[in-house]
Amino acid sequence: MKTVYTCFCTDVIHDGHLNIIEKAHQRGKVIVGCLSDEALIRYNRFPTVSQDERLRLYRSIDGVEEVVLQNDMLYDDVIARLRPDYIVHGDNWLQEPERAIRDHVEALVAAYGGELIDVPYTYSDKVRKIDLQLREKLAMPEYRRKRLRQLIRMTPVVKALEAHSGLTGLIVEKTVVEHDGKLDQFDAMWVSSLCDSTAKGKPDIELVDMTSRFRTIDDIMEVTTKPIIFDGDTGGLAEHFVYTVRSLERMGVSAIIIEDKKGLKKNSLFGTEVEQTQATIEEMSAKIAAGKSAQLTDDFMIIARIESLILEKGMEDALARARAFVQAGADGIMIHSRKKDPAEIVEFCDRFRAEDGDTPIVVVPSSFNTITEEELAGHGVNIVIYANQLTRSAFPAMQKTAEDILRYHRAKEVDDRLMPIKQIITLIDEL
Repeated sequence: MKTVYTCFCTDVIHDGHLNIIEKAHQRGKVIVGCLSDEALIRYNRFPTVSQDERLRLYRSIDGVEEVVLQNDMLYDDVIARLRPDYIVHGDNWLQEPERAIRDHVEALVAAYGGELIDVPYTYSDKVRKIDLQLREKLAMPEYRRKRLRQLIRMTPVVKALEAHSGLTGLIVEKTVVEHDGKLDQFDAMWVSSLCDSTAKGKPDIELVDMTSRFRTIDDIMEVTTKPIIFDGDTGGLAEHFVYTVRSLERMGVSAIIIEDKKGLKKNSLFGTEVEQTQATIEEMSAKIAAGKSAQLTDDFMIIARIESLILEKGMEDALARARAFVQAGADGIMIHSRKKDPAEIVEFCDRFRAEDGDTPIVVVPSSFNTITEEELAGHGVNIVIYANQLTRSAFPAMQKTAEDILRYHRAKEVDDRLMPIKQIITLIDEL
């Protein structure tokens, strides 16, 4: 009997999946692949049920004779092992960026005489409703809040990009690229105080109050599902910080990062050019401990940002603070630098990781932007935050457009560099 293989990454079986099973069963013995969690979050989205639950779900489908785990989104592992006569898949992968995966699979099966079958994708109100329910489930606070911890366990490095509005949140949520035949996407969102303040035309000095910043989070959460890391600046007074923690936790935010400075907050990129006061180890530790005591779940993370390298206090001071903040309960350490050479960041990570193999390390490679995520992961980094690139790319584009409209007294000259409104609207889901 010929073998027919299809791979699922769904948490709920609907008519579309059953149609694929039926078409596969007409050709022979049906083997279903369950895309692993690690591959799934790169390829499609975060699962709402565990890998083991998905395996059990697929085994319960009538007509399925065998279920295997697929660890490679490009199918190399299963094709080498099973050499199926047919591979059946919905024709949605004829579109970019998934087309690259289809082309790769087609070449693999053609090498031994296998055949690829594209089944027309099933569109119906019932299927659409199930897809919408899955997305809404991913967006619920109890699911979203714990996702950052899960990602840290599941991926070599978590990639976060800044979002400061619903639209930028959608860009982070939906941007997927194909590179070397594989798909990749961002894992999380960074809600930056700098970008949030800038979008409101305010200076980055903790002037925008928490109520306003929470409104930005609401705008982003309403249209996205990925975990959110919140830039908490200094965290304010410890007595106020505990309420911030409770509010963020209730909203479904995954983590807050607070820096060990006090007084009027100035952007770290100024370094020693402006007066900045670093909190004592005892003051920062007390604030961390108060926040940890206030939170109600184990999901939420408080990450301590160390400014010692920014303020030229030295490596030993940075490491001493890291040890103390972890002891106080910090769930992660963010180390910052404004040098273009990543050497001091690498040294900190290597030395910290030598004595602490578990506490997550966070970096923001804005200045030292030549080092890759893979290189950072090799030095023990768990989270890489691209903290302001969307804001910095949007501003010059908008300014140039405004200048040219004034210069030519019409919009024709700027039209070639504008994205069609229709393309922007496709980012926005309709109910």
